[in-house]
Amino acid sequence: MENQEVYQKLLEVMKKRRGRYAGMDIPEFWTLVKELFTPAEAEVNNAMPRGPFTSAGLAKQMSRDESDLKPILENMANKGTCMGMTVDGTQYYQSARFMPGILEFQFMSGTFTERDKKIARLIHDYETAFDAKEDISTPEFPTFRVITVDRTIEVGNQVHTYDQVQTFIDKHDQISVTTCYCRHAALLRDEDIHGMPNDVCMQFGAGAQFAVERLGGRKLDKKQAREVLTRAEEAGLIHMSQNITDDAAFICNCDRWHCVAVKSAMAKPKPGVFFNSGFEPRFDPEACVACETCIERCPPVALTMGDDDLPKVDLDLCFGCAVCATGCPSDAITMVNKPGFPEPPKDGKALKEAMQTDQT
Repeated sequence: MENQEVYQKLLEVMKKRRGRYAGMDIPEFWTLVKELFTPAEAEVNNAMPRGPFTSAGLAKQMSRDESDLKPILENMANKGTCMGMTVDGTQYYQSARFMPGILEFQFMSGTFTERDKKIARLIHDYETAFDAKEDISTPEFPTFRVITVDRTIEVGNQVHTYDQVQTFIDKHDQISVTTCYCRHAALLRDEDIHGMPNDVCMQFGAGAQFAVERLGGRKLDKKQAREVLTRAEEAGLIHMSQNITDDAAFICNCDRWHCVAVKSAMAKPKPGVFFNSGFEPRFDPEACVACETCIERCPPVALTMGDDDLPKVDLDLCFGCAVCATGCPSDAITMVNKPGFPEPPKDGKALKEAMQTDQT
């Protein structure tokens, strides 16, 4: 198969995998994928079935010799253009979409090679051109959701298990932490990350195993995982995960300047409707000292000081992240249930259906 033909097919494959920044026929796409995939790797990528597979199974499907195919798959897993994990002694692989997936995998190790810097520029060029073509300001069903800091929730409010980051930790024995894709890419482009911690993005289950085995992730016990999340909260980062109630595979800790989920939300007419936890802040007028720390910390800039020296919130902007509450020196802010906020879809299938329904 000619090189251009295999990359043309890769475009169609990445479109079908969907997700953020799925394939788009623009010059920046071709430049990026030719850096990420050799022609041989692109051909293998295009043949990958849905779900986990072995090198022997794919070799049979492609009518290839497994001894030739295995090194290609190994190299792809090691550089994050597909997933790879060992289950009961058997090596499995799995295809990946661009986001969440391949783009983030490139920088999870936190390295600063010349190739890293080149890929960071190419990804940024592709994302920028993609956003300009797609118009990310268009309202749509949210793929991601905010998880509020549960210790700030006012007593008496309803708190579901999916509202608690501790639930993620309790469910899993395999937990890892990696470098934030968004902030590390910014560093590789010589941008300022405003002193925010970088090693705070977490994976669970098979994703954690993949991150540790292939992408330079660090394995965590439950105590260490809680410490990572606490450090993110203190820094004013936003807990974010997939918009489902079932077991999600990751928690990202996002900043206001670089993180894709936050920037995508802020491009919407009502960011707080698109990207939210289902909670909103309540201010205690007796405890508040009008120091304005909450206003300075608020990621979507949803807070202003009212005439009565008490902060007021614009709920069209507010994420319900509790960054204001965790930074309040007088403990004057608690989080309360947002009236009428809908429950997230149950799982990935329900999320996909909700997104498709929303588009019609």
